Amino acid sequence: MKWNGRTRCALVGFGFALLFSVFSFRLVWLQMVRHSYYAAQAESKHSERSTIFAERGTIYDRHDEILAMNVPVETVFADPSVIKAPEEMTPILARALELPADEIAQKLARDGMYVVLKRRVPEAVAVSLGDELRKKHLPGIGFDRDFVRRYPNDSMLCHVIGFSDFNHLGIQGVEKSMDQYLRGENGFREFEKDRRGREVSALGVTERPARNGYSVHLTIDMNLQNIVENELDAAVKEYAPQKATIILMKPQTGEILAMANRPNFDINQRSTAKPDQMINRAILDLMEPGSTFKIVTVGAALNEKKVTLQTPIFCENGPWRYGGRYLHDHKYYGEIPVRDVLVKSSNIGAAKIALMLGDQKFYDYILHFGFGQRTGIELPGEIPGLIHPPRAWSKISITRMPMGHEVGVTPLQMMVAMATIANGGKMVEPRIVKSIVDENGKAISELRPTTVRQVISPEAAAEVALALRGVVTKRGTAAEAAVPGYDLWGKTGTAQKVDPKGGYEKGKEIVSFIGALPADNPAFVGLVVLDDAHTKTAEENYGGRVAGPIFSRVAAKAARYLDLEPHEDVGPQVAAAESPLTDAHR
Repeated sequence: MKWNGRTRCALVGFGFALLFSVFSFRLVWLQMVRHSYYAAQAESKHSERSTIFAERGTIYDRHDEILAMNVPVETVFADPSVIKAPEEMTPILARALELPADEIAQKLARDGMYVVLKRRVPEAVAVSLGDELRKKHLPGIGFDRDFVRRYPNDSMLCHVIGFSDFNHLGIQGVEKSMDQYLRGENGFREFEKDRRGREVSALGVTERPARNGYSVHLTIDMNLQNIVENELDAAVKEYAPQKATIILMKPQTGEILAMANRPNFDINQRSTAKPDQMINRAILDLMEPGSTFKIVTVGAALNEKKVTLQTPIFCENGPWRYGGRYLHDHKYYGEIPVRDVLVKSSNIGAAKIALMLGDQKFYDYILHFGFGQRTGIELPGEIPGLIHPPRAWSKISITRMPMGHEVGVTPLQMMVAMATIANGGKMVEPRIVKSIVDENGKAISELRPTTVRQVISPEAAAEVALALRGVVTKRGTAAEAAVPGYDLWGKTGTAQKVDPKGGYEKGKEIVSFIGALPADNPAFVGLVVLDDAHTKTAEENYGGRVAGPIFSRVAAKAARYLDLEPHEDVGPQVAAAESPLTDAHR
């Protein structure tokens, strides 16, 4: 087919129209549809955004002693694109940064404008290095300000404070639970740069400063913490237990004054710590509490008015058979009052009191005292413990649980239960954080005692406390827990150690003592727990002989530090608690 001139002109015109249409469409696509994308790409080529890192907040004790702080460091980086004399610069960097020269040379040969040479360089080293490079007119090395976390007290309070990771995020302890307050908010700095990557100040800089983290003030008193830590070290040296815990708490407010565990670790050298050293056993260890649990049994029965402190309980003068199994006391008792069920720590007496309550009522009081649920303390990982409901009980559970068997509790839960007795039957949520404060000293949050519930009546709580005074006398199981010059009360606990495979580990016990001082209006409640303490004889390995004296030393030093007034004379209430049964109750 032959095309004439007019046809060829039309085809050429159509071709040009089609070509210009394609260019027009592409232009519209680039300028309108994809404008934002390509503008951002262009901007990224000629602008840079750097992060201004927020500093992590400081952690203090209740008296503003620093527990966790920041130490300034620098990240040293290179911009190889502007380095003109790498062979001259390499030995200087290698010497200052304490790195092999070969490693430095390889990094300086890389492409890019931000090659990290070394992180966490001490500030003084970085300043000295910068001065030397400037004097020798060697550009291309930059410094980014950073910080590392330091803990002035090393291993002291390690399980409470915890630590943060390389990216300044809380990993354990208060560092983790309070991370949202400690972390702060990073800022940024955005600026224009030329083709060689240099900042062009004339084009302006956009900057949003960082908001540093808030400071966290704990309820911990480091003077009391020091007392507790030293006594724990002495206990470990004397008894070589597998684990040990001491807690001091103010019962009226729930403030934890001291908390320590063994084994422990140095927070500043945590990379060398073993996993079992890093466990906060106060909130993570599940144990059978033993006879300290009898305060729940007696407190419930007094509150329900099933008994009084003078109600006689027949303790069988030996073993007692119930549900096809025998229950024993460590000594043979006949008829003793409810008061002496605590003073003498009678298993049979506690079992018979629980039977008066019945399965469901006894179980309700166990829950009411806070067992089987987390306490709510501001520490991560707390476990709720283990309390089986009545439908899962065996025939003898009602006789074993009153003496602290067949229940799993944490040391802190047992502490809270005893603090409830000390606080007139009113349970207060335990606290480890006192306040959160911003950079200007303004309180973001302050501790307010949180009442959980009235567990038992003030009258019932006072009766339990009165009976427990006898525990620390010659008539009781913990005469060695007494503190000369002070009235106090407390309860011993000795429980066989549960074998994870089932049953109990032969010859291994968990011994404990919980006490309150002074007796009338306790300034603190203290708990001492030792797991598998090694004594000279098996007869010595029980709460009154092992944990009791440790409590006595801690309490005596704490009382002196807190300037508590001694009470040399034994008051009438103590005399009444120690008096024998009247004829009417023999």
